[in-house]
Amino acid sequence: MRRIRAAAIGAVTLSLVLTSAACGGGSSGSEGSNEQPKTLTYWASNQGASLEVDKKVLQPELDKFEKETGIKVKLEVVPWSDLLNRILTATTSGQGPDVLNIGNTWSASLQATGALLPWDAKNFDAIGGKDRFVDSALGSTGVQGQDPAAVPLYSMAYALYYNKKMFADAGIEKPPATWDEMAEVGKKLSKDGKWALGAEGSNLSNNIHQVFVLGKQHGADFFTPDGKADFTSDGAVAAVKQYVDLMAKDKIIAPGNAEYAQNQSLSDFAKDKTAMVLWQTASATFKSQGMKDDEWGVAPAPVQSGTPGTGTNTNSMVAGINMAVFKNTKNIDGAKKFVNFMTSDAEQKILNGAYGSIPPVKAAQEDPAFSGPALDVLRETLATSASALPQVPEESQFETVVGTAVKELFADAAAGRAITTESVKAKLDKAQQQMSTS
Repeated sequence: MRRIRAAAIGAVTLSLVLTSAACGGGSSGSEGSNEQPKTLTYWASNQGASLEVDKKVLQPELDKFEKETGIKVKLEVVPWSDLLNRILTATTSGQGPDVLNIGNTWSASLQATGALLPWDAKNFDAIGGKDRFVDSALGSTGVQGQDPAAVPLYSMAYALYYNKKMFADAGIEKPPATWDEMAEVGKKLSKDGKWALGAEGSNLSNNIHQVFVLGKQHGADFFTPDGKADFTSDGAVAAVKQYVDLMAKDKIIAPGNAEYAQNQSLSDFAKDKTAMVLWQTASATFKSQGMKDDEWGVAPAPVQSGTPGTGTNTNSMVAGINMAVFKNTKNIDGAKKFVNFMTSDAEQKILNGAYGSIPPVKAAQEDPAFSGPALDVLRETLATSASALPQVPEESQFETVVGTAVKELFADAAAGRAITTESVKAKLDKAQQQMSTS
């Protein structure tokens, strides 16, 4: 899952949703309806370098689906800055699309609204069966023990992308494998108006992804085993401070990155302004911005010490996009046909190939097209060293309040204000209070 913006309405709306689940996903036009319109509305998430790129990727496939089924799909590509709030509003108003993409980390939160179609055995059978999908992708489709709220569409993992020429010019032979090495090589790269590492300080979900991974490396999960917020543990505080200190203390991230919200760090990387970026499946974006494949390399994201693995050597969240259906669609059969089409082996190869992501469908993932230096790193990460974000109903609210805390700390760092253990803990304490009162 990728980018969302800070918006107070997000937390407020989610609270309303969770206490008024009946408002979303009403029974009107549900499975018992005889009315089967020949049009579906589809909210797609922004996966490419721009909304226009996504339209060029998706429209030919939607036209293919219409030719096969007679069902027209009206496409809207929704920016990540708007997507979560748009979905939450739709769950309360009942005025949403028929089919939509969701960041996989939101699955449990949106599941709790009751607005999404549960993917029980019958519904999975309609798209070829649950066993077609890889286990790591299914692990981020909702609360364990409940029918999934969505179906995996694209799988991704974080990796460290680096600019080969900038490394060679600085005399650096290999990418950093640990955070100490990151600080060391970063200082060699941050000079003459160029910077070592890109970040997006105003990108709330990216903030969460990075501090969640660092939290795992410090032995923190941000939630207790029974699902209660635990933002101020020593490990959580250390994780957030370490991330912001890449700008504040190590000075390897440009202060201007505090204002970056969506894909600007990738643009800087492609234009040789930044030597490294931590991102999920970024190769297609680099290509769209004119960067040749041989100009960049990819390596596992850093760990504190040693090599990536489970537990404190986790180096990525299980990233991905899921596809969901609103229960109140007036064309439930058509919606399931569309999900079946988009998750078919053939379409999985086309779509994931276009976006540089990995198919969560086993048969498609085994295609030789999804191997090679870049994708092998991502596949290995997903298989051995990635952890799913907590599948709790409050997860999307967690992204908003803690993501905002990190954003505010980046703003402090950019302004030259001190980032201390106390200041970090104060921001996280405020975020935890917002969770308990909203």
